[in-house]
Amino acid sequence: METRVAIVGIIVENMNSVEKLNGILHEYAQYMVGRMGIPYRQKNIHIISIAIDAPQDVISALTGKIGNLDGISVKAAFSNVCTD
Repeated sequence: METRVAIVGIIVENMNSVEKLNGILHEYAQYMVGRMGIPYRQKNIHIISIAIDAPQDVISALTGKIGNLDGISVKAAFSNVCTD
């Protein structure tokens, strides 16, 4: 199956949703290339970026699940790099 490389950007505004977020990320761990989290204490938010290599529908499912969490925003940016 063809995979795409993408960056998933997540902004956490509601710390009560973090446990659910981590559970979702754990479900998709096999596709993750790397993860970086930055606490932005002055604004009381956390910023997470994830590098992922997965089929496009898997990336869409991941971002859809995350986007349904309360107080969490997510966006994906896809590269043109596709592999079989």
